Amino acid sequence: MKIKSVNLETVCGVTSKLPDNDKMEIAFAGKSNVGKSSLINALMNRKSYARTSQQPGKTQTINYYNINDAMYFVDLPGYGYAKVSKELKIKWGKMMDNYLKGSKTLRILFLLVDIRHDPGQNDIDMYDWCINYGFNPIIVATKSDKISRGKIERQKQIIRKTLNCIEGTPIIPFSALNKSGRDEIWEYIEASLEAFEEE
Repeated sequence: MKIKSVNLETVCGVTSKLPDNDKMEIAFAGKSNVGKSSLINALMNRKSYARTSQQPGKTQTINYYNINDAMYFVDLPGYGYAKVSKELKIKWGKMMDNYLKGSKTLRILFLLVDIRHDPGQNDIDMYDWCINYGFNPIIVATKSDKISRGKIERQKQIIRKTLNCIEGTPIIPFSALNKSGRDEIWEYIEASLEAFEEE
């Protein structure tokens, strides 16, 4: 898809009311520092539109990016960062709960995990949470350029087994460096957008 326009339209904090969008929403969830902003920037063909940070736990809001006035990329706050207070973790849980329950137009949820490591308990919990809300996340295994090609398939199997993925769940290795995986991710988005417009 050719990206003609990108606009950070809405930023929602803990107490904000979520926007009542009529366009399809594509959400991105993942642990702090897993590379969510880098993935979103790569998909939008922008270098640093979504703010990337060396400091984990930077995204504490739900950010809605209007893409081509046709759909929204929804950047969900990163989870699982140890230095965040318990109070903040509870607030984070409420935000996610509100979003997953409240969005009427969410059609794809990408769950990002770092391909170099086995998924942690937070990743497992997040996957289960998505399933409980009726969403079957597509797994994006980030930082794939950091491991050898031969290891990628093995790590995909470990991710699949650890998360106890539903059969047929796609696991897409992605690299923000060489953009591998980007086209495959866009294929899922475009197919969903087509289906959404026919609803």
